[in-house]
Amino acid sequence: MTDDRLIDPTTKHTTDPFPRQEQQPPGLTERMAPLPDHGEQSYRGNRRLEGRRSLITGGDSGIGRALAIAFAREGARVAISYLPSERPDAEETTEWIRDAGSDPLLLPGDLRDEQHCRDIVEQTAQAFGGLDLLVLNAAHQRNRGGIDEIPTDDFEYVMRVNLFAPVFMARAAVPLMDAGSSIITTASIQGFDPSSVLVDYAMTKAALVAFTKALAEELGPRGIRVNAVAPGPIWTPLIPATGWPDKLPEFGRNTPLGRAGQPAELAGAYVYLASDEASYVSGAVLPVTGGRGL
Repeated sequence: MTDDRLIDPTTKHTTDPFPRQEQQPPGLTERMAPLPDHGEQSYRGNRRLEGRRSLITGGDSGIGRALAIAFAREGARVAISYLPSERPDAEETTEWIRDAGSDPLLLPGDLRDEQHCRDIVEQTAQAFGGLDLLVLNAAHQRNRGGIDEIPTDDFEYVMRVNLFAPVFMARAAVPLMDAGSSIITTASIQGFDPSSVLVDYAMTKAALVAFTKALAEELGPRGIRVNAVAPGPIWTPLIPATGWPDKLPEFGRNTPLGRAGQPAELAGAYVYLASDEASYVSGAVLPVTGGRGL
């Protein structure tokens, strides 16, 4: 007898092979086939973040959009940072935030710039009257043929977006945060099970785990929790913009659940870590990997 209340995670989202496709970085949602699920129709908020003031980097699309929607539906104020070229995605995310009854703050610019990182933290705190939740989510990755083929300027790009920016942002945000605040980083399974074709990206994600744990130790006595979510293969614009169109039909099929994840499937993890339900959780890395171990 089948229990209709149960949802089979192996078939909850598409198991069809993703068609071969490619975009220039950072990629746009509207050009993806199929379109990702960010929880637009499925996420139901329970006001668990009522009154919280949040800033999400890379909040225009992918995991960031799913978090923006979820945070807004949980009662938080939401600011999103994004590259100017991602404005179409940011505008669509804005509409979903407004649909949840929240007035969003849009912060276009390049996170590689230290001053921009400081500015958007300050702008968020000024607009919302403070900052309680900082999600360091933005990232860049590209397919690498080998260590001898990584251009120095592109290597520096990955390092500045994935590592420098989180340090810049946290350095600016921590003095503005009170006890009960929360910082969440987006790590990756690549930080634990690295692929040679993503060597520089994997390096940054391993470093983010160390950053998360060290910052949790530093800020714990001040009542500020710091945690990470480690996604597995998730269908976001980053994937067709990585430069591996021939790999897409198999993307996510190496997980025990047999498919890639959707951005909507990560929202609950971030909401939990941001909420008072996780008041004794700090320095943790929460895997959302389709069953692949860290």
